[in-house]
Amino acid sequence: MSERSAGAPCPWHEEGAVEALLDGQRPRLLALFSRYRIPPEDVEDLLQQALLALIYQHDRIRTPGSWLVGTVRNCCRTYWTERSRQVYDAVDQRVLDGLPAGEASRQELHDLRRDLSQLVGELPPRTRELIRLRYLLGYEPAEAAAALGYSPASVSKTTLRAFAKLSRRLLPRQAAEAAPATASG
Repeated sequence: MSERSAGAPCPWHEEGAVEALLDGQRPRLLALFSRYRIPPEDVEDLLQQALLALIYQHDRIRTPGSWLVGTVRNCCRTYWTERSRQVYDAVDQRVLDGLPAGEASRQELHDLRRDLSQLVGELPPRTRELIRLRYLLGYEPAEAAAALGYSPASVSKTTLRAFAKLSRRLLPRQAAEAAPATASG
């Protein structure tokens, strides 16, 4: 716990305190933003998130500079996690939008299954096995992790990456197959 007592006045409300902290940590913070390739337009937002957390948790923080750097690092990781999920959601929606409205014909479903099966076959063996365990055999994430020697946290990360790869590869195929039909219609 902190050396400061709970309810102590926030030292960051003093004029120039935040600026002094930022000046002292600027090289480390810039290096983090660069290493995580945070777009310049989003750097200030992430820094503000970390500074707000600093203000709210001031009475529990012993070394503000190190704490701020660690929090910014976590904000950068969260930033990319959220961005990648948005990309996956958008890709998944594009795949769904590419499917015909209403019921798909038997041929369309057959083609989609064939393409998907071929793409799953191109995944690395352990990833293929993870997909098989989770979605064919119905294993829970913890069971699949234990069976494959993954940590439970990496199961969802590996699954998301696999689905993103499948979506990216499936979209061009669907577009290519739909193009002749669109051109003739």
